[in-house]
Amino acid sequence: MCIYGVDVEKNHNKAFELSKKLAARENPNALNRLGYCYKYGIGTDVNMQKAVELYQKAADLGNSNAINNLGTCYDDGMGTNINKKKAFELYYKAANLGNSFAQYNLAVMYEIGDGIKKNLDQAISLELYQKAAELDNNVAQLELATICIYGVGIEKNYCKAFELSKKLAEKEIPNALNRLGYCYKFGLGTDVNIQKAFELFQKAADLGNSNAINNLGNCYFDGVGTDINIQKGFELYHKAANLENEFAQYNLALKYEYGKGIEKDIDQAIYWYKKAAEQGVKSSQIKLTKLSKE
Repeated sequence: MCIYGVDVEKNHNKAFELSKKLAARENPNALNRLGYCYKYGIGTDVNMQKAVELYQKAADLGNSNAINNLGTCYDDGMGTNINKKKAFELYYKAANLGNSFAQYNLAVMYEIGDGIKKNLDQAISLELYQKAAELDNNVAQLELATICIYGVGIEKNYCKAFELSKKLAEKEIPNALNRLGYCYKFGLGTDVNIQKAFELFQKAADLGNSNAINNLGNCYFDGVGTDINIQKGFELYHKAANLENEFAQYNLALKYEYGKGIEKDIDQAIYWYKKAAEQGVKSSQIKLTKLSKE
């Protein structure tokens, strides 16, 4: 409660002292929480080595959150050397104990083949996402909503995507607000409601979500849920592009290439196409090839 400010004002120092006091009694939850404090410098200085030691101690006592947290340390090389095999084993162990965070982390490893053989049909990763989502893991629910929209490894299910997005949006989660706006804009699992889509994009954008900022830019350029305002749209693309949003980078490059809403500038177009291409936007690579021949 003191860490997250649930019903009380945040007090990191108190959180650290309470965790330390309980950890001295070999309380597994407290050992894990104290490790968390050392990892993120909550009420104390950051000490990755100490965090790993505490996670290990709590993990040895069977704490599933600590087992998962220890897995992230091996996964990312925090306080120890990177060891993907060890990370996988720890995620797997915690996931089988019903830990939703570990189920999500394990699903990601299966999906992208990070340190293990990629599961091409994604059956295992999908099952893990669903398990984590059922345990109210916000990240897993959002990932599952995306999977339902695009039909990755399963049949598309717009209604489920809409319901998951709506549930998470009620918690003011920026990605969910943006995803719900997308559902309303294109009528995915609900009726098209352009005004509602605009409002949700705005809300998520105000919370700093770069996808929503880009989507809001689209609304201003196309007059979706608001009046056309080319200047405002350009400013939003620029803001999201500077936040490393690849879609905004591509959109901004297009505007510079064709002089829409701004003076035509091929050098700037090439610059932003390159930025988007570096993030895997294939259309940008095609544009770069085309411009290099002109």
